[in-house]
Amino acid sequence: MLRSMSGLAHISQGVAERLLIKKVQPQYPEDARHGRIEGKVVLRAVIDKKGNVENLSLIQGHPSLAPAATQAVKQWKYKPYLLNGQPVNVETQVTVNFVLSGH
Repeated sequence: MLRSMSGLAHISQGVAERLLIKKVQPQYPEDARHGRIEGKVVLRAVIDKKGNVENLSLIQGHPSLAPAATQAVKQWKYKPYLLNGQPVNVETQVTVNFVLSGH
């Protein structure tokens, strides 16, 4: 675990996934579905001491998929990350995959 420039503890995506207790699947945007757009959306997430997603910013991803990913991840819930037995705010990356059915 590293401290980032923002003063937050940084945890890996794998550690964050093990703390995930509620995951909301994104709604596939209709325009992306009709355009047959697939891919990954990678977000930087700040998770507060209570396990709520506090802040999201786009790292990479198709512009028509990013809003749906952001809207879904805002609803995710994590177990608090403990440092020396105390919950702390953390920063991590979240990847949301969009794959059209039938592939």
